[in-house]
Amino acid sequence: RVNNKDAMQLESNLDRFLHRISPVVRSQFLPQTEIRKLNSLWHPWEREKVEYFTLEDLWGCYDEWSAYGAGVPIVLSNGETLVQYYVPYLSAIQIFTSSSSANRLRDDVELGECETRDSFSDSWSEENESEKLWRLDGCSSDDGGSEQDSPWNLNDRLGYLYVQYFEKSTPYTRVPLMDKITELTRRYPGLKSLRSVDLSPASWMAVAWYPIYPIPMGRTIRDLSTCFLTYHTLSSSFQDMDIEDNMECAQRKRKEGEGISLPPFGLATYKMQGNVWASGKSGRDQERLMSLSSVADSWLKQLRVQHPDFSFFTGSWRG
Repeated sequence: RVNNKDAMQLESNLDRFLHRISPVVRSQFLPQTEIRKLNSLWHPWEREKVEYFTLEDLWGCYDEWSAYGAGVPIVLSNGETLVQYYVPYLSAIQIFTSSSSANRLRDDVELGECETRDSFSDSWSEENESEKLWRLDGCSSDDGGSEQDSPWNLNDRLGYLYVQYFEKSTPYTRVPLMDKITELTRRYPGLKSLRSVDLSPASWMAVAWYPIYPIPMGRTIRDLSTCFLTYHTLSSSFQDMDIEDNMECAQRKRKEGEGISLPPFGLATYKMQGNVWASGKSGRDQERLMSLSSVADSWLKQLRVQHPDFSFFTGSWRG
């Protein structure tokens, strides 16, 4: 958990939000015998030690937030401070694995316990569809490339789509992230048992954060009605990338064995007004918001994904 006192030392409200909603997951060390079995395309670096986390531990980070909200310390322009609470909702998720692990995890589900496909109309895991639709390199016959031009076939690079879910209901009818994960796990048990080292670099999720109430209560501040959409990688392939290095208040480097942080690599906002979220010096917050939104857009285009919440948040949705 993030200590509010530590969070207040960050420069801007945007920094504090991104820091506060970044899950820190318990890390484990992969046995030496397992390291040699890793997909060399997804883990090209030779290492003596490999850290990973389980998806079950990741969801545990959202348990309290789903029930009570994540508290973000905010400093207003007049110097007054408060804590605004946000509830996380699963907006989208795509998990790509090796074919062997995907098939094994599908076999774990007995037919009698499966939900009907209609009740999961926004999720599917058909390998033939993934072969047709998902290209990690964004290359197709329309832009001068083809599958034959690639040094590896699609499933080697991208993996097999194990589960995909995109939330399409209105915010008021959604259930918090932990409730949705529990629901999906009944059909896709790998959402608990899979490890970050089992997932391809194309695996990701998006979390929608909706404000509920500030403390102290009784204040109506228009700027605090902003909603956020954060994008997080789920694969160990990006663990050593310093996503937060561009922060002026970058935290100290993570020590071996400490929890693994998953800060957002992309972001979108809705109903952002005023300057509460652009309180950094020299327009740094505005630049960061634009950069994070651009990265999210590029990621979705690279995977050829239509993400309903992103389209709505950015105003590109067409009803």
